[in-house]
Amino acid sequence: MRHPFVPLVAVFTFVALCAGGQLIAQQTAGTSPDWARFRGPNGSGLSDAANVPTEFGKTNNMVWRLPLPPGHSSPIIHRDRIYLTAFRGETLVTYAIDRARGWVIWTREAPNVKTNIPDKRNNPASPSPSVDDSGIYVFFGDYGLVAYDLDGQDRWKMPLGPFDNIYGMGASPIIVGDLLLLACDQSNGSFLMAVDKQTGQERWKTPRPEAKSGHATPILWRTPSGEDQILLPGSFLLTAYKPQTGEKIWWVRGLSFEIKSTPVIDGDTIYINGYGSPENDPDRKINLPAADEVWPVADADKDGLLSKAEFPKYTAAFWFGVADLNFNNTLTKDEWEYYRAALDSENGMLAITLGGTGDTTETAVRWKYQRSVPQLPSPLVFHDVLYMVNDGGIVTTLNPETGALIKQGRLTGALGAYYSSPVAAGGHLYFTSERGAIAVLPPGGDLSPLVVNDLGEDTYATPAFADGRIYVRTVEALYAFGAAVY
Repeated sequence: MRHPFVPLVAVFTFVALCAGGQLIAQQTAGTSPDWARFRGPNGSGLSDAANVPTEFGKTNNMVWRLPLPPGHSSPIIHRDRIYLTAFRGETLVTYAIDRARGWVIWTREAPNVKTNIPDKRNNPASPSPSVDDSGIYVFFGDYGLVAYDLDGQDRWKMPLGPFDNIYGMGASPIIVGDLLLLACDQSNGSFLMAVDKQTGQERWKTPRPEAKSGHATPILWRTPSGEDQILLPGSFLLTAYKPQTGEKIWWVRGLSFEIKSTPVIDGDTIYINGYGSPENDPDRKINLPAADEVWPVADADKDGLLSKAEFPKYTAAFWFGVADLNFNNTLTKDEWEYYRAALDSENGMLAITLGGTGDTTETAVRWKYQRSVPQLPSPLVFHDVLYMVNDGGIVTTLNPETGALIKQGRLTGALGAYYSSPVAAGGHLYFTSERGAIAVLPPGGDLSPLVVNDLGEDTYATPAFADGRIYVRTVEALYAFGAAVY
């Protein structure tokens, strides 16, 4: 039995058949679960889906499995469909999938470009789509923005770049009213932009000159007076912007020089983790001399620039590539000063009080925690506990009010690296390791898994939830897990 929209290469599994052979769907087509952007509602990682299974696998509670080409984008859900991106060779592809059955409804290819994978943890289809009733919006770092209607018809395209990010691009677009927002942080020329989601016309574009390396996706905050603000962390700063104009409202200093995680809000506080390198831990910091002290000694050929051979051995050679913002194999004094600032920044999880005008650093930073801080996975606040898991698999639970440590350790049965962000639904937390082990935890901050579900396939995407199901994308396939139907 094959659905006419499913490509011949798509193999899927039905595990919920009635005696007459008809598939019994576990959801109502008219429902509209709110998992329409990266990490669901406002990037929080929190779902109100109930009856999500805690035990699942290829032989347990699997509703369907759909093989897919590579891509790190997370599944995004709108009504009865799942949207995600992938790449086939050098072809960038957007998928619309029937979430009840795992059928491919349509695929669309972005304009041909040369794809690039600058970092093995990234790939050309890492940013996640954003969707509402007006359409589906995708960002490919090697091309730009593409908009389709829900039937897959082209609406508009906006080529962007090329971008100068040593890790590749990773931020996802988000929808704010009639606008589509996209943050593009890179070595030079960083910006936050808003386009009309109906026409693709640029509404505003705000430079972010301090932002040199990052993948953070914006979130929104509604002030007590009812005004929305865009919150976007980047190198050194958290900044709040006006959605209508892109004007800066307030900002907070003290962030790492690299921000890749998406922050979360709980009450009047935003939680942001940033990690640059081991040298940015407080007890390993290196204080560099100013450029005017270095150049007379290091600039041997007196050309006003430092080559790789002239680069002083204060740190590992890796840092030359970080400081070389225009990738021309030499450093200017300005690039050296950025190198100094990058090394002077500190890794940390920060709790910051929302609101204000101008620089609010001195009064807004409530606390800072600086052990085993994540570089890539985003945090989660669930049942009055702040959770974070670093890239090496160390999970930390904190009191969100005070920053006091509750527990820290590794998840038994789910060891290894973590690039997926933790999420929560149905009263449980889900942590997904790189090798595809999904540990399910109870609330309360304890780190003893109730169960570990091992899919045996590398996983970088963050899971999504809807109607009693968890949707997990691995490097090989998209899975739907839910209660068995008889």
